[in-house]
Amino acid sequence: MKVSPFKLERYFDKYEFSAPHLLSSSDCEPLQLNELMGMADDQTRHEWETLKLGYTESKGDHVFRKEISKLYTSISPEEVLVLVPEEGIFISMNALLEKGDHVVTTFPGYQSLYQVAEDIGCQVSKWEPDQGLAFQVEDLKALITDKTKLIVINFPHNPTGALISKDELQGIVDMAREKDIVVFSDEMYRFMEYDEKDRLPSVCDLYENAISLFGLSKTFGLPGLRMGWLTTRNKNFMQELVTFKDYTTICNNAPGEKLGTIALQNKDKLIARSLGIIKGNLTLLEGFAHRHQEWFIWKTPKAGSIAFPELRVKGTVMEFCQDLVRTKGVMLLPHDVYDFARPHVRMGFGRTSLPSALKAFEGYLAEKST
Repeated sequence: MKVSPFKLERYFDKYEFSAPHLLSSSDCEPLQLNELMGMADDQTRHEWETLKLGYTESKGDHVFRKEISKLYTSISPEEVLVLVPEEGIFISMNALLEKGDHVVTTFPGYQSLYQVAEDIGCQVSKWEPDQGLAFQVEDLKALITDKTKLIVINFPHNPTGALISKDELQGIVDMAREKDIVVFSDEMYRFMEYDEKDRLPSVCDLYENAISLFGLSKTFGLPGLRMGWLTTRNKNFMQELVTFKDYTTICNNAPGEKLGTIALQNKDKLIARSLGIIKGNLTLLEGFAHRHQEWFIWKTPKAGSIAFPELRVKGTVMEFCQDLVRTKGVMLLPHDVYDFARPHVRMGFGRTSLPSALKAFEGYLAEKST
């Protein structure tokens, strides 16, 4: 299988480590190592200091998987496979799909959620939001056929910040069970609902033929650890996933698993930290968008650390974003990197540097308005 270029990652590669103002990042403010270690108990700190840098268990360290399983209501450590999050998408699609299969996926979205299936040779139908950036479950149902093998969903949603209700999620699961369709659920922004009453359960807890993806990159502010996991109650799925992992990373990095264990032992503290940053920054970003309504059509997200406003420009959004980053060092993501036709930009508000980024952006808009 030949893979297609990953447009979002190639765009990030151009500017992410040179632009001083990252106004498109999807993660929450990364922790420093000493901050995380300050949360470790004496036993775990000792294990860190005496850690051997050898090979690790392929499915993941048992203690780490035990902590992961506590995030779910029906998942045991044996039903967890630790890996790099992007790897989880790649091997899941390859384990589940064959050329000619029909797949329905939320769109726009992280490219590999639909691109891997397309590169395999699947027919992919895209479930798009309405003009208000809300996903209507009836639109999803209209895309399902007798040949549909997989439904791919992502809530809280990247890049819109959209969220469906618990009842709507259960409806998707009920439909999948009735039609014997597998569900792959990208839950990388889990626990980032602004109102806890809107918090969604993991799909792997609702459906025996589901695979859920989660990790430490977004919610927990630890993207540099490159630690994530897949969970499923389907033993056949798990065996297929483990087999594919033998051809990718085989096993995980020992320091990342130990630091991940510390993070999950302090999960409530880290979730509260991220939500505090997000909620404060969202207020600033909403104010910015309202001050510049001639430039933006703003839709407030319901969860997560990113928004996807429509941008009003005379030229193309790509030209606008490239000029902005080159002249002011402010990086946005244009809709083009999502293969999305409507003129939107992704804005991230999980970093503490947001105020300085908005100030630089405001200066750019002032110059353009004169």
